[in-house]
Amino acid sequence: MSNAKLASPPAIKTAPHLCSFPKYWAECFGAAPFLPMSRKEMDDLGWDSCDIIIVNGDAYVDHPSFGGAVIGRLLEFQGFRVGMIAQPDWQSCDPFKVLGKPNLFFGVSAGNMDSMINRYTADLKVRSDDAYTPSNEGGKRPDRAVTVYAQRCREAYKDVPIVIGGIEASLRRIAQYDYWSDAVRRSVLVDSGADILLYGNAERAIIEVATELAGGKTIDQLTSIRGTTVVRKAVPDGWTVIDSSRVDWAKNIDAIPNPYAMEDTGTSDCKTNANSGGGAPSMPGIDSDLYGDAAQQEPQSQEQNVEEEVVRIIPMPVHRQHALDNEKTAIRLPSFEKVRSDRVLYSHASRVLHLESNPQNARTLVQKHGNREVWINPPPIPLETDEMDSVFALPFARIPHPSYGGATIPAYEMIKTSVNIMRGCFGGCSFCSITEHEGRVIQSRSEESILREIEDIRDKTPGFTGTISDLGGPTANMYMLNCKDPKIHANCRRLSCVFPTICKNLVTDHSSTTQLYRKARAIPGVKKVAIASGLRYDLAIEDPEYVKELVTHHVGGYLKIAPEHTEEGPLNKMMKPGIGTFHAFKKLFDKYSKEAGKKQYLIPYFIAAHPGSDDEDMINLAFWLKKNKYRLDQVQTFYPSPMSLATAMYYSEKDPLGKVNYKSGKVHTPRNLKQRRFQKALLRFHDEKTWPMLRDSFKEMGREDLIGTGEHSLVPPEALQRSRPRKQIAGKLTAAVRANKGNAGRPSKTTKKAGPKKRR
Repeated sequence: MSNAKLASPPAIKTAPHLCSFPKYWAECFGAAPFLPMSRKEMDDLGWDSCDIIIVNGDAYVDHPSFGGAVIGRLLEFQGFRVGMIAQPDWQSCDPFKVLGKPNLFFGVSAGNMDSMINRYTADLKVRSDDAYTPSNEGGKRPDRAVTVYAQRCREAYKDVPIVIGGIEASLRRIAQYDYWSDAVRRSVLVDSGADILLYGNAERAIIEVATELAGGKTIDQLTSIRGTTVVRKAVPDGWTVIDSSRVDWAKNIDAIPNPYAMEDTGTSDCKTNANSGGGAPSMPGIDSDLYGDAAQQEPQSQEQNVEEEVVRIIPMPVHRQHALDNEKTAIRLPSFEKVRSDRVLYSHASRVLHLESNPQNARTLVQKHGNREVWINPPPIPLETDEMDSVFALPFARIPHPSYGGATIPAYEMIKTSVNIMRGCFGGCSFCSITEHEGRVIQSRSEESILREIEDIRDKTPGFTGTISDLGGPTANMYMLNCKDPKIHANCRRLSCVFPTICKNLVTDHSSTTQLYRKARAIPGVKKVAIASGLRYDLAIEDPEYVKELVTHHVGGYLKIAPEHTEEGPLNKMMKPGIGTFHAFKKLFDKYSKEAGKKQYLIPYFIAAHPGSDDEDMINLAFWLKKNKYRLDQVQTFYPSPMSLATAMYYSEKDPLGKVNYKSGKVHTPRNLKQRRFQKALLRFHDEKTWPMLRDSFKEMGREDLIGTGEHSLVPPEALQRSRPRKQIAGKLTAAVRANKGNAGRPSKTTKKAGPKKRR
């Protein structure tokens, strides 16, 4: 091995501007009032056919908070004629023919939510409603909607390319644990039979796909677009593959042969494949065998015969001995067959996937499914501010399609007066899938764009009363916050910018958000601007002026906040700050509420049955709630959504936040329904309906001391419950709450479900 030397800083990766792609000839038709949903609407527009047809699991609402509308309007802006088939009957392929055969492709999405999460509760009960459907009617989309819709499109027109996307496809781009069947499923690209998968918000990728197909390329030629996943027969020649398909490498790793290498016989016409240049940076704090100091090593000097390039295999433990070109380097994940049968390898694959999420340094991932290779290209380059502005400036009607008549679509009613100011999240909460879909890089709109949308809401939204219901996104207070230095960010592989502590390179100045709030309030006709998105309070306390502005002008009595737990063990597995940070924020919140002359309250959210949370942790949390006089109206049980790190913990009982192997520690995971319901009941220990279950569980645990009416008990004895009216018992158990209505423990309002702008 040659002597180490410092590598030159990596170049910052860029991408073609969203508005730089050539327009399609059909641009001459202009923008439609709504994307057509019928042949009559197509005739009225003068169209003989659609170039692209979007099949979507949500009702069609022409609003920037609905992913189908955004993608449709963006493609229309590029000059394509785009039709919309919303919530089709999937029992046959006939509803998929209603707009005729598309000239370029079908674009398929389950909608703003994963169809399984939309349909089932965390306890696997079927939901009776669907906020994205007219009249809140449930059952209007199939389970695993992306797969079903794609198969019906193929049945309708066998030769039309199928492009799948949206959050359901994003979170299933590799083999993933499926909570509903309690099994590992193949990549949805394989299951659906689609031609290409677009992950993330995908504006740039969808334009690239459409432009290339319109220019005469075939769908199977589109193999290297960022933010896409395709199926290939084999790894192309000239690529280097870092083999990360196992965790139990032999000690004498250099002796393992490369099956693709050509043995050097000493003749001039048979040489081994040479190394390529470039390098991956050294990252302190990341597994040395996974992300070592490759960038500080000179390439091994070997001759290279370009005409005889073959695939080069490097075992993961020694890859840092080679300087590699990231543009032609892929990491091999354990195959679908292996992760399906080996939970340790599943956890390992999850860790690698998440560490390869920075668009500036991520490498291609490849995972074998049978005799096919699922090829995951690096994440898309995030949109710049002016590109975000151009997306939100598209000619949205901002209302549901007229075909729904007067039917109410709850998701639209929830967000029709809200404004999405940014996307992405660098929080890295292990139970959340926003990062896997939108990425960690914050993409913010300009102040001018946001204020212009508020004016559009005022002028165009039927029934506007003067209240903007939210200025936010995945979080309320990450607007314009990013790494202070693009070069530092280009080297970073941290899973979170705020855990275990806030990164010293993260900009935490909220002045752009504070200024935006003030200007929004000053718009004529706007009486109130509420902040309904979840607040990242560990960031907020870094800027007390922001907290004062928020509390004084933008809290309507209640502010939702998510400490998620109180105990260090579960919080570490969640990648959330300690409960002391919550108390620090509450102190500021109470101070500024008092100064403003307002009685305002925090609504805390907690998660039961999260990996790493045992019964004692939940009992301690219940006592914290009792001590701080909180009575929770809404609680949640951990929901293992596809591809999240916490889901990998749930399935594998290993911790992918650290190095994974067969000897690494086991993560306690509440898996059976009884324990999950018990932990959820502890969050509502004050509710009489939970008392029988809690009593029985306490007795089984040998914790009868928790049954009583004293300070160190959680539920009353059964005899007391039978002999005294419920109201009287509640009065005895919660007298402190009733005597302290001015404190944060005041019963919280029933809050709304998460709005559609959180995901696309």
